[in-house]
Amino acid sequence: MPQMSHMMWFSLFIMFSITMMMFNQMNFFSYKPMKIKSIKNMSKTIM
Repeated sequence: MPQMSHMMWFSLFIMFSITMMMFNQMNFFSYKPMKIKSIKNMSKTIM
């Protein structure tokens, strides 16, 4: 296995961390919560 310098490992870690944060933000902002009215209607139909 080839040796990597410390800065290469650090940059790889930063790159994966940024990628993970971007992916989490995309998932967070793509989530659309249900409206409160529809939740109330659902609770009425369940009961």
